[in-house]
Amino acid sequence: MTPDDLSRVLFDLVNGLVARRREAGSAVELDLVPSQVTLERPKLREHGDWASSIAMRVAKPLGSNPREIATELAADLGGIDGVASAEVAGPGFINIRLNAAAAGALAKAIVDAGPAYGHGDSLAGGARINLEFVSANPTGPLHIGHTRWAALGDSIGRVLRAAGADVANEYYINDAGNQMDTFGASVLAAAKGEPTPEGGYPGSYIADLAARVLEREPNLLELDDSVALHTATEIAYELQLGEIRASLERFNVHFDVWTSERRLHAKGDDALSDVDTAVERLRAQGHVYDEDDAVWVRTTDFGDDKDRVIRRGNGVYTYFAADAAYYLDKGDRGFGHKIYLLGADHHGYVHRLKALAGAAGDDPEKDIEVLIGQLVSVNGAKLSKRAGNIIELDDLQAWLGTDALRYTLARYPADSPLTIDPEILQRRTNDNPVFYVQYAHARTCAVDRNAASVGLDRSTFAPELLVHETESALLGALQEFPRIVVQSAELREPHRVARYIEELAGLYHRWYDNCRVLPLGDEPIGDLHRTRLWLNDATGQVIRNGLDLLGVSAPERM
Repeated sequence: MTPDDLSRVLFDLVNGLVARRREAGSAVELDLVPSQVTLERPKLREHGDWASSIAMRVAKPLGSNPREIATELAADLGGIDGVASAEVAGPGFINIRLNAAAAGALAKAIVDAGPAYGHGDSLAGGARINLEFVSANPTGPLHIGHTRWAALGDSIGRVLRAAGADVANEYYINDAGNQMDTFGASVLAAAKGEPTPEGGYPGSYIADLAARVLEREPNLLELDDSVALHTATEIAYELQLGEIRASLERFNVHFDVWTSERRLHAKGDDALSDVDTAVERLRAQGHVYDEDDAVWVRTTDFGDDKDRVIRRGNGVYTYFAADAAYYLDKGDRGFGHKIYLLGADHHGYVHRLKALAGAAGDDPEKDIEVLIGQLVSVNGAKLSKRAGNIIELDDLQAWLGTDALRYTLARYPADSPLTIDPEILQRRTNDNPVFYVQYAHARTCAVDRNAASVGLDRSTFAPELLVHETESALLGALQEFPRIVVQSAELREPHRVARYIEELAGLYHRWYDNCRVLPLGDEPIGDLHRTRLWLNDATGQVIRNGLDLLGVSAPERM
């Protein structure tokens, strides 16, 4: 019996209780929906497999005290096939214990579901979600800060999709403004063999880009200065953005949409850009005013600490104008909910973006989320030889590996400062969390291979035989996975998946040490061996599904 099955049983029993009250003449009004009948895992295994507080939810509408309702529901549950016992605890909790067959049936259900186990539709039907993260300037390689957001952002997108949400990962290319001119001037100077301009971009990667630009445009240095600068900027931009894309793909991070800031500034057929239009759209909402020759947005109406200039007196737009155009553009593309993942140095953007949402006519508390991540450092990491003053994603990946890096970055909440210890991540021991989990998966695969070698298959499934205490604990944890996925999605906290599969790996290792799957010596193959093989495979499937939500591989051999 799955948790969903048990929730439906409880829902039907509550409705039956209501019907009995009405037949007895009570004027009972209860508008209960199935999603309100939730189950929790008891903190102590001896309290059963599941606990429900439904009696406390419905007691007042039914005109009874919670323990009375819980007692009546527990008696009804006792007659349900698959329920071993139901007991009332505390103010009205119901502790439910399943019999071995009902609990063990989950193993086959997981194997049958395969990669879909843990996925659901709890977030389906809601607003389309735009998830923006990384969004680094295309003027240099990705660094360690971008690495954390790449891992977290991609994992957040994965758990949201697993919970049924309609999500698009988006990268905002900051390819407009002075930084692009400075970038192009740095590349052109390197191509000429001149020193880096004041305030320009240092690092040997600029020289590398300059060499590649000259390969693409051998006559670069013969062009007029303005044409040469434009040409160097455009080619270097294309090359650097290509490197960023390749780095992210190697890191197993995929973006559905790449949006260029330049597009927002480009003039359309009506000689207006998206930025021009955005200002007028905000003005139509009543939140734009003119003062001191400048155009302002009254963001203080929505909690900002001061109003923001959107266009200066000289007619030049501020960065806030592009932010406004971009926010409106997301809505125009059908995204009703926007999630921004920003670094710790962007904390000041939170009120600004929420105020922008309000000025655009959205609900700042509902339609936009801004997640702020803290800094990450790596013990013993060397600064990039190419970029000089940063730790590059590519260097980290080559040093520690994609799996170890992604798992570690996704294992902690975004708002926790993080220091990575490479010495631990390079160990093939149980104190390395990613190795511990991946080894558990590889062990399930080894059991499969060994089972095949002795002729053990899954031709029989007798869940009532799974009675060992380690089997009960393992099945209990396997039942939890769908709830963990939903919780991770709703809270935007994929680290919950990592901590869960670590716990699951520990339970599997203990089960493996106590319960033999393969027959020993000349022992004949029996139904218990075959049923345990189902449980072995179910555990491997859940670990594999969990690792996939973190963008981490599940090796079959280690």
